[in-house]
Amino acid sequence: MDIKVIGAGCDKCGKLYTNTLEALSELGVEVPVEKVEGLMEIVSLGVMSSPSLMVDGKLLIAGRIASKGEIVDLLRPYLS
Repeated sequence: MDIKVIGAGCDKCGKLYTNTLEALSELGVEVPVEKVEGLMEIVSLGVMSSPSLMVDGKLLIAGRIASKGEIVDLLRPYLS
C-alpha cells in the first residue's frame, strides 16, 4: 500500500498526516506514509487542493482534514 499525505507543510497537512498514522495504528498496519510537500511533485500528482490523502495513486481526500475514524474506513478496503 502506497500512502501519501499531500500539502505544502501547513498545520492542516500535519494534522491529516497525524490522523493517517493513528488510523494505521488502529488498524494494526505498519505502512510508511510519505509526506509530499514539493509544489512540482504535488502538481505532477494532479492534486489541486490540500491537504489531500492518496492511496495507491487514488485521491481519497482533497482539501480537508479527515478524522482518524474516516481514514480507518477509507483504508479498510485496501487491506483485504
